Amino acid sequence: MCILRTKFHAPHHRLGPLAPLFTHCLYIVVDTAARENVWYRMRSLLLGFAGLVVLWLSYVLSSWRRNLQRAKASGIRYYISPCSPWWILWQITQTLWIPAIKLLPKPLWEAWLPPLTVDFSWKWRHEHFAKFGDTFLLVHPFGIHMFTAEAGAISAITTRRDHFPKHTAQYDILTQFGNNVLTSEGPLWRHHRKVTAASFNERNAALVFKESIRQSLGLIRFWEETKGRGATLHTAEHDTMRLALNIIGYVGFGLKLPWPQEKMPADADAMSAKYGSVEPPQGYKMSFVNAMATLLENVLTLLLVPSWLLWLIPYEPTREAVQSRHDYEQFIDELIDVKIQEAGQGEHTDEGMDIMGQLVRSSYDVDSAGKAKLKTGTKAVMDRDEIRGNAFVMIVAGHETTANAIHFTLIQMASCATSQRRLHKELDELLGDKNVEDLDYDEYLNPLMGSMVGACMNETLRVLPPVIEMPKIVTPNQDQPLVVDGKSCAVPAGTIITLSAAGVHMNPKHWPEKPSRLRPGENDLLDYVPERWFRKSKSDEKFEDDADEGEDYGGFKGRDTSASLFRPERGAYIPFSDGARACLGRRIAQVEVIAALAVLFREYSVELAVDEWATDEEVAAMDRPQRRALYQKAIDKRDATIRGASSLLTLKLRGDDVALRFVKRGEERFVDWLED
Repeated sequence: MCILRTKFHAPHHRLGPLAPLFTHCLYIVVDTAARENVWYRMRSLLLGFAGLVVLWLSYVLSSWRRNLQRAKASGIRYYISPCSPWWILWQITQTLWIPAIKLLPKPLWEAWLPPLTVDFSWKWRHEHFAKFGDTFLLVHPFGIHMFTAEAGAISAITTRRDHFPKHTAQYDILTQFGNNVLTSEGPLWRHHRKVTAASFNERNAALVFKESIRQSLGLIRFWEETKGRGATLHTAEHDTMRLALNIIGYVGFGLKLPWPQEKMPADADAMSAKYGSVEPPQGYKMSFVNAMATLLENVLTLLLVPSWLLWLIPYEPTREAVQSRHDYEQFIDELIDVKIQEAGQGEHTDEGMDIMGQLVRSSYDVDSAGKAKLKTGTKAVMDRDEIRGNAFVMIVAGHETTANAIHFTLIQMASCATSQRRLHKELDELLGDKNVEDLDYDEYLNPLMGSMVGACMNETLRVLPPVIEMPKIVTPNQDQPLVVDGKSCAVPAGTIITLSAAGVHMNPKHWPEKPSRLRPGENDLLDYVPERWFRKSKSDEKFEDDADEGEDYGGFKGRDTSASLFRPERGAYIPFSDGARACLGRRIAQVEVIAALAVLFREYSVELAVDEWATDEEVAAMDRPQRRALYQKAIDKRDATIRGASSLLTLKLRGDDVALRFVKRGEERFVDWLED
């Protein structure tokens, strides 16, 4: 009302002594009218808002009712949920709501709340499925979500790719560097798959086997030269990441990268010398290895938050992360240019694996003027962005999966004394006095896959799967038939599906089990037991390799486990997914892990470190019961760290590192006598 007051003070001289009274009365009238107008507007806004709320609630309830009718008609067990597990607002705020919801009587929320929580499959494994069904639907106002930990349903979904395609919307953040084989579907996926699959063959797997042995020996030398023999390792997770990074440098780019304490060989090619340097090359702030490692450590933040915003944060690690992305992009672009020039000049050799080089050679020509151009007359080409995108996915998926599998095996075997001694014995029998660097792929890979080495890898991938859940979706135009728990059902069109790897890997319907030695009254499926893979199958079923949709998409086509070991029924073991969309690099990943474990356990043992509770002198003075009690503290802390794992892109440990001792066989303090 300041404007009104100013306006009506002007004509006072015309009204004489009545002017102040007139102005005051007029002000009251106008002010009252204005107030009534404001109230009218506010009332209208409130009524309009209330109407919108009513309309929205009507829509929600009617949509909920329609979805409920579709779920009832499906024949699949269903539960009503207030929202979708993937609703972003719920994901961000659920920690605020869950404690309040749990104040309600348990029957009101126990069926739908756990599947709505982050990392549901990891936190509950098969426990929730055992109570509410191996396959069930969550019906919410905006759709239907299906969860399954049933091998038969998973097998049908993964092999019927056209009816249950990948839910690529969940992978959008991984397209920032370009479209790729992981984030695409339909004809685009076929294109990416056929071009990238050419590099994933047995010949290249043999090259990876040799390089993995070389790099694993480098890891041992790194530990001995920088930490000292038998010293406590607080960086085992970081070191296995470096091991995987060195291997992926060879697999992806044809680079032979040294360990920090190693000198670059005199005969190294120029690119390996430049990219393997511990110092940043000219024009870069980071070395190639540091840029890659920093990028991978911060990958989710870098994918979700714009770089310009991260630059504004006055926190040095954040700025280093942004710099790593900038340098990584520059490195990759430079590598593509080098590969294009090599392709044009015919300089590549057949001595090493180089997926990026293969993609470039299949896609680019160099004209007489030295200018690169995409090939014409063929569909087997990728543009620069697609090569960049596939390189990024290959690094993220291949690097973390392999590194975690090796690290998880080490920390699990450190408390499985009997299993570790059996592993040593089988390696002695299998390799004899042969040096590991002389192992031949064709002669030794399959025997290693069928031995305790393969059993340890398989059990690690069962208990700690790299990806705990895999998203699928039903085609939007038609319900799809599916056998669920032996009954023919119809999954409603548009239903989002979660294949629970962590759940089906613990399903007693599909796995041989014994009473747990750690949890009386329960089975041992939650326990890490490599010997499980030497048990008999649960049925007399013959596990033949099935063809997927009658079309060859390239890549390794065999089963994920050795024929010499327990063969889970199809769909029960999916660490690399299954069907045509199974991980393209699964054979390469298995070869890396098998080679690394064979090298690491050939002459060494691994134990949990106990420095937190006792010195070396105090341990030496202890008797066996005291040592057993001490070691149990380390086991309990390790188990708590594993339980606290979470999944972003892959399953990772959070919090403190699990400290290890890596010692020569014969120098053990615990696993040489400890019983599991």
